[in-house]
Amino acid sequence: MDLDTVRTFVAAADAGQFQEAAAELAVTQQAVSKRIAALERDLGVRLFTRTPRGAELTIDGQAFLPHARDLLRSAERAVASVRTGRRPLRVDVIASRVATTGLMRGFHHAHPEIDLDVVMLFDIETAVAALRSGAIDASFRAVAAPGRPLPEDIESVRVLDEPHQLLTGPGHALARARSVPLAQLVGHRIWMPGIVPGTEWAAYYDALVAEFGLTIEATGPNFGSDALLDTVADTPTLATFTTEQTRLVWPTGHGLRRIPVTDPTPVYPHSLLWHRDNPHPALPTLRAHLATTATAATGHDAPGTWRPDWVLPY
Repeated sequence: MDLDTVRTFVAAADAGQFQEAAAELAVTQQAVSKRIAALERDLGVRLFTRTPRGAELTIDGQAFLPHARDLLRSAERAVASVRTGRRPLRVDVIASRVATTGLMRGFHHAHPEIDLDVVMLFDIETAVAALRSGAIDASFRAVAAPGRPLPEDIESVRVLDEPHQLLTGPGHALARARSVPLAQLVGHRIWMPGIVPGTEWAAYYDALVAEFGLTIEATGPNFGSDALLDTVADTPTLATFTTEQTRLVWPTGHGLRRIPVTDPTPVYPHSLLWHRDNPHPALPTLRAHLATTATAATGHDAPGTWRPDWVLPY
């Protein structure tokens, strides 16, 4: 398939007008029309419908668009595989408000000369596949889950042990506590709808439940952090876990409490993963930065903390 026609199709779909797509691609509008027509002949379907407002995707066009984007991303990765030093350093951080995003902000402030792309992949299998293909250069994950060791070509180092906190509404029985011993949480309902079976974070919380007899519920759809905070604020029998450096913002009226968990303190073990043959020139700089900032600041398997047995020691 001619990538120029695919690129033209995506540009036209995004712009909604052939004329704007032509300006973006630095070609004539006639060239855009010819490329789209050629692609439609190859596929045997109509991709656009002309309207007074411009060009709208047909149902077939809507179906083809995500695959067209994938084709262009694959081509980009193919080029990047032999021009690694010319593209930004790509790092996977799981989510935007977690501690590892803060680590990458610190790295960017310390090394503004390094171009950086931050991406968010779903689970460790996806991240490892992206590391092995060269789509990303590094990933922050908890490793290694039981029975799922990392491939031999993937290296890792623990960079941050992040303490847990209990998040409650103002009416919860523990809301006024300055800290909560882990054993005191037995019998309390801890709601975490973001836990997905088979993921590395599910393995972590499964181990926590098994060792301390906690009740962690992952029932119901995950509508995101705002809905979770609303429910915890309004339900005195529910609490949830968060981690110390996770950034949360809620309305003043919620009155939520973040309470340290102690005796022991569960810590979430963030590790940096990379492919041992990754040639990106900025990757050693990232590793050195984390070695002198994140790890030094958090300690190594500190007394009074807990992690699953399957997490490798420092």
